[in-house]
Amino acid sequence: MIILTRSEIEALIDYDLASDAIAAAYRATSLGKVNLPPVGHLAFPRHGGDCHIKYGHVDGDPIFVIKIATGFSGNAAVGLPNGNGVSVVMSAETGEVRAVLHDEMLMTDIRTAIGGAIATRLLARKDSRKIAVVGTGIQARRQVEAHLALMGDGLTFQLWGRSPKRAASAVKELSDKAAISVAQDLKTACRNADVIVTTTGATSPIVMRDWVPPGTHITAVGADAPGKQELESALVGAAEGLYADLASQCLDHGEFAVPASAKLIDAGRVVELGIVLDDPTRGRVSDEHITIADLTGIAAQDIAMAGIVLRAFERKG
Repeated sequence: MIILTRSEIEALIDYDLASDAIAAAYRATSLGKVNLPPVGHLAFPRHGGDCHIKYGHVDGDPIFVIKIATGFSGNAAVGLPNGNGVSVVMSAETGEVRAVLHDEMLMTDIRTAIGGAIATRLLARKDSRKIAVVGTGIQARRQVEAHLALMGDGLTFQLWGRSPKRAASAVKELSDKAAISVAQDLKTACRNADVIVTTTGATSPIVMRDWVPPGTHITAVGADAPGKQELESALVGAAEGLYADLASQCLDHGEFAVPASAKLIDAGRVVELGIVLDDPTRGRVSDEHITIADLTGIAAQDIAMAGIVLRAFERKG
């Protein structure tokens, strides 16, 4: 059995290979080739924490993956990372444990960021260059890195957070990689952006309908559990294009859940990214439209990341 730590896993991840694998995972999911049971979710409100359990199997794949990921917002105060977790890789042929990947959320953070960059590249206007990133945590940083890796040079970023100190720290950390600055005002940053990427654990809307002009694309990755919401429901209702990694999941406990329950959107309007990857005509149809990608994360991405890591490990002996 293979046991790998976070640092060992990080050394084995290639963004280009991971991007291709995650795009393939989106396609397989939308084509019905992935067994994706409902997500397990445990909430720990006394400690500001939750736990997600995601597992699945791609038809014909020799492995399946069970991932346990936690997020506890108060950990920073006691010197611990907010996120943690582990993926167990098992044989789909014998049931044996093939590997334990103790990544401490690294693979989840990277696959979430790559999924966000894939969505932006697929759905934003072709001339999009100005990106507003909402949030100051590790996912905000990863989104900047992934967008640069997948969309090339020429991108500029503004980063906003509730804490100016944390925003300044994130910008300083990223300044040697990206053209990035602190956004002093979220409303202004949204109005001036071609793309808005939201990465927070907000439980009430922080990006409002009136702040988002025609032609903007939004990639929303923060609302991944019941009770979370980053975008005003009126904004989701007004968008001409609604996209998801997994429609049923996003409508149940993602960014689209509250607008759907309020009858502001119809489930039939939500198009999965895998469908757009296969048929780009199902994506953005006008430079004047507002498009939103709601990403709650799917086990197919975790399977893809585990496969990337194990294949790289085997190549290196």
